Amino acid sequence: MGKLEQDFAAYRTRMNERILAEDNRVIKRIYSVDSLAYGEDGVLPKQTKELLGLVASLVLRCDDCVKYHLVEARKAGNDRKAMVEAMSIGLVVGGTIVIPHLRRAVEFLDDLENEA
Repeated sequence: MGKLEQDFAAYRTRMNERILAEDNRVIKRIYSVDSLAYGEDGVLPKQTKELLGLVASLVLRCDDCVKYHLVEARKAGNDRKAMVEAMSIGLVVGGTIVIPHLRRAVEFLDDLENEA
């Protein structure tokens, strides 16, 4: 794991712990559903689920979510071609407004690969 990925993971962990410390039932349930959805293989393998998450994150224009799913998609065994193809689907679904987020996604993916 490179520094970029470590820094991103450390921030996520710290802030998730901080948020969950608020002891709000709704927040805890949403976090739990997210973990259940992506956490393990089901009918769809985790590898596919992470690509779906990547597409949805691009369409919703959530840069943090895109970064998270790029990291997790790589860990799940997706290669660059699969991730770029998934992002192309996000671009088609989301339209040209997704292009700035696609730029940042490709830059982050480049940085992850350069650190590896």
